[in-house]
Formats: sequence, C-alpha cells, structure tokens
Amino acid sequence: MNTTPIRPVAAADIESWDFEADVVIAGYGIAGVSAAIEAADAGAEVLVLERTGGWGGAAALAGGFVYLGGGTAVQKSCGFTDSVEEMKNFLRAALGPGVDEAKLTDYCEGSVAHFDWLVECGVPFKHTFWGEPGWKPPADDGLQYTGGENSAPFNTLAVPAPRGHVPQMDNKKSGEKGGGYMLMKPLSEKAESLGVRAEYDMRVQTLVTDADGRVVGLVAKQYGKEVTVRARRGVVLATGSFAYNDAMIEAYVPRLIGRPAASIEEHDGASIRMAQALGADLAHMDASEVAFFCDPQLFVRGILVNGRGQRYVPEDTYPGRVGQLTLLQNDNQAFLVIDEAAYEEGMAAPTATEQLRRTPTWVCETVEELEAEMGLPEGALTATVAMYNRHAANGADPLLGKKSEWVKPIGSPVAAIDLRGMTGGFTLGGLKTSVDSEVLHVTGEPIPGLFAAGRCTSGLSAWGYCSGISLGDGSFFGRRAGKAAAAEG
Repeated sequence: MNTTPIRPVAAADIESWDFEADVVIAGYGIAGVSAAIEAADAGAEVLVLERTGGWGGAAALAGGFVYLGGGTAVQKSCGFTDSVEEMKNFLRAALGPGVDEAKLTDYCEGSVAHFDWLVECGVPFKHTFWGEPGWKPPADDGLQYTGGENSAPFNTLAVPAPRGHVPQMDNKKSGEKGGGYMLMKPLSEKAESLGVRAEYDMRVQTLVTDADGRVVGLVAKQYGKEVTVRARRGVVLATGSFAYNDAMIEAYVPRLIGRPAASIEEHDGASIRMAQALGADLAHMDASEVAFFCDPQLFVRGILVNGRGQRYVPEDTYPGRVGQLTLLQNDNQAFLVIDEAAYEEGMAAPTATEQLRRTPTWVCETVEELEAEMGLPEGALTATVAMYNRHAANGADPLLGKKSEWVKPIGSPVAAIDLRGMTGGFTLGGLKTSVDSEVLHVTGEPIPGLFAAGRCTSGLSAWGYCSGISLGDGSFFGRRAGKAAAAEG
C-alpha cells in the first residue's frame, strides 16, 4: 500500500485492517475519554488510539478546572445564585468577539446536566469556595472565579458568579497529580468499565475514506510500524491543539513563536492537518490563551504598566486576561509597580503558585527615581502613579475599574518587577464543527463519518479565554462526538 502523509487514503487500497471498532477515537485526553464513554454507553464498540503510553493527555497535567454554571450543586452549596442567561452574557463578552452562538447556547443550557454527569462518572467536587486572587486554589476547594467575572468590565455586563469547578484531590501536585489528574482518572475508569479498548503508542497519520468520501478509518504508526484501523460507524479526532507545531504557529499565531505553555509536545496539530486534507473548514486559528508568569497575589496589590509606563488592565481580573492583553496588545511589555507594604502582604498571602513569586528588579524611595531606573520617559510613570493615587485615596479606580478592596495608594519605598516577556500560551483555534461535533467541510456540510472535539477544534473561545473552558467544552462536545459517531451506520 502506497500512502502519502496527511493526504487521505482510499479504503479500496487497504488489503486488510489491523484493528477495527464501531467508533475509533484518536486521543485519550478529556475530549477523547468523554467521547468514548458516551459512544460505549450508546452500545458501540469503542477503540481509542493514544500516542503516548497511557490515558491523560494535557488534561491530566492541567489544573483541572471545568467551566460550568447556571446553578450547579457546588454553586448553590457555596451560596451563589447563577442562571443560564447570566452565564451566556458573561461568556459572550469574555470569549468573543466571534463566539459560536449555537455552541454557547447549548453549553450554557446543558451546563448543570454536564456537571451532574461528571459527578455520576465519579469525579469528586468539594463544595467550598476559594475567593483569593490566584490561578487555582492552594488546597482542595472546588469553586473559584476563573474568568474575571467579578472584575471590570465584565461585572457591569453580567451578574458575577464563580464557575470554575475543580475536582477535589488530596495532596495534589501541579503537573503530576492535580485537579486534571483527578478529572481524568475516574473518567478513564468509567470508560474501561464500559468496555472501551485502548491501543497506545499510536501516532495517527491520515484518514481513510471510501468511494463516497465517507471517513471509514485511520492509518497510524504503532511502535514504528504502519497499521490500519477501521471505523465501522465513525472516527472522532481528539488529539489536542497545534501549540507545538512550529510551522502552524508561524502561519496562524506568530506571537506565540517560542513560547508554548500549559500544553504538551504531542499537541502538534495532526488532527487539524488530516481533516484539512479532506477539505475541513477552520475557525479562530489566531486565538490563543496566554498565561502571565507572575503570582496574582502580588500584581493585584500593585499596578501593571506597559513599556510606556501606562496602566492597561484592571489588576484584579483573571490572570489569563492579563496575559492576553500584555502579549497581544502591549508588545509583551509589562512591569509591576508595588510599594514595600503591599509587596510584603502579597508574599505572605496563600498561593498555589509560589514559583511565580518574583523579587523586585528596582527599588527606590520615590516614583521619580524608579522611573529613571526603569528607563521610562520622564514624567510617564509619575503621571500614572499620581493619577492612580489621587483616586485610590478614596478607594476608587475610575480609569480601569479595579475593585475598591484592592485599591490603595502606592507609597514608599516603591519597587518595580520586570515582567517583560513573561508570557506563554496555547492555541484555541481549530476545526470548525457543528453542535453535534461533526467536522464541517468548507462548503458548510458535515464530512461524513468524521467528528472532532477538544483543542483540535474551534470550541467556545473565539478570542478571550477563561480557565476551565478547554476542559469544559472538550468534555461537553466530546460527549456529543461520541453520541453522534455511535449513531452512524
């Protein structure tokens, strides 16, 4: 058999199949495992092909947030009132412009039921709220603000409610056995209990189509040997983003060149390229999550300024929004200006990201001296601090809307922490899919037999991001993909 990488292979050219199942899923992360559970629950024989040596993917290494709302059991237990409409209003603003309205509506309306499904699958959530600034709770609390819902400008657009739900985990270690691991472990056990099979060290290469253009399988390499896999009903692509595909990053998201973060090397865009070879459409390929490598307990207590000495973001917002605005709108230039008292208070505050705590780069008695040390134009930083302090004396921030609890005049001695270039991220764009996770051709029609979910697709995020959206829409639309694929044939 003569195959060309990426380009589809004709089923007529395959003499025999090495593996086959009703539904074949490429990738055993959050989207893949959710698809597997639903397909198996629908009575399909399911085979998952995983590139590494075990289940998990990027999800197992993540903080584990799943963005859910509308009145989940955890929200109610913690005393928060939420609704589908308020959730939609917030996400439309935070994730846009260009949000897929049909997906957004389905996701918000199905959010409570999706939470209940996760619990039924064995995912544990502690019914306690963590209200401090931070990327994630330092302990095992189950609910946090993870999108800037209670910060400007979003707190004026929708009634704030925390929606970042994180699985409970004893003695959790970020990147090893944290919230993401505790999300994936019970889901993978559920899939196994339903008879889902998995083959590991499977690097998918290309799709197989029949004479009618229907996707009927995959070609992969296992332990260096080419193998063929037949899908009697459908193929689900769930192999992750293209954060580690240098050529695709240069073509679509050049500001992320050399700065992948919160991702894994297996995220090489393989599914996107394979489906493109069949004429699949793409969406929001320039969108990216951007992490900001500084502890929020520090920067919430000071002011963040750009390379011109000007503030550009309310410091009490979601730290991922700080990262996006820093990299994408301020040339990756950022400095934290903070006085001694605020710095010491921030360093003493509880955090899950001690590695992001930084020592001052410059320390001076006056803002004028600090401005000169930093090499900023004379009067630039002094004007910014004077403006901030004038209103901070009354606990107000009319310029950017930081909440009064974090607004205090900057005193002396005063320091600045150099945060230039302290960003990294992963891609959010990918294959265009329907609400049933069908991969759409450039004509707008579904490609028969092909489904996709997770970060290889363009999900809910169109520009902005909230922690929990990847695991949220990956699991939600992964379930849709599994159901739809099982119903084929």
